[in-house]
Amino acid sequence: MESLTLSVPAMYGDHHVLEVRRLLLALPGVRDVYASSAFKVVEVTYDPAQIEPAVMTNTLKATGYLDELPLPVESGRPVTEADGNGRYFRHTAVYPQADRVVAFAQDVTPPSRPLWPCPGFGPVPKMDE
Repeated sequence: MESLTLSVPAMYGDHHVLEVRRLLLALPGVRDVYASSAFKVVEVTYDPAQIEPAVMTNTLKATGYLDELPLPVESGRPVTEADGNGRYFRHTAVYPQADRVVAFAQDVTPPSRPLWPCPGFGPVPKMDE
């Protein structure tokens, strides 16, 4: 058995730990996975005769976990100049997996991209009320 330690910048919550463990444990040759969202590290124990480290790395890269987490920065300008009052708006994204969430938000283009990138979660489809 060998061990592989990976830095996983986009794993910042417990739901990511569960998904990373699920992805890696499904690969043949992976024996154990220790994942920490606090330290953003994954340690994998694997059989080198059955799996290459590149396969595990590519699996996490394909799902977005090895990418740097882009953090939005407020521009200091109002989202819209239409009303001229200079108010700032924050965008709130709601995901279908987070049921019964009440949110107040402004429509921000494009509507298909959540504010915080979250592997394993997608934006809520637009509904007609």
